[in-house]
Amino acid sequence: MMIDRDITIELVGMEFHAFHGCLESERKDGNTFVVDFRGKIAGKKAAKSDDLKDTADYSKIYETVAAEMAKPSNLLENVAGRIVDAIMGADLGFWFVQVRVSKKNPPVGGACSWSRVTATWGKDLQNKIINESF
Repeated sequence: MMIDRDITIELVGMEFHAFHGCLESERKDGNTFVVDFRGKIAGKKAAKSDDLKDTADYSKIYETVAAEMAKPSNLLENVAGRIVDAIMGADLGFWFVQVRVSKKNPPVGGACSWSRVTATWGKDLQNKIINESF
């Protein structure tokens, strides 16, 4: 197997009932949130070994996201930033991380399916332009 580049790992559509928002009703009743994760990791060794120890453990990514989603915040920016910090602090081997947090039916005074915030750490050196669509 001739992989000499990094590998992108994604967990898309992680759904949580959480209590983020500035309004009392958001803190009391909660809402549906969806988190999408994208990270880049050196992939050559894992591609050859087929061994979990040579890549990031997906369940640890999920557990990290879930732990941060359980802590109420006023702003989605804070939630997304905390998730990025926690992933990087977990030393899972990522050199690039992108997290998108989406809130279903945000209270904006009209019809709106989702509000979304995307936080990024690192630079996508291979692509130069980051494709933000998960």
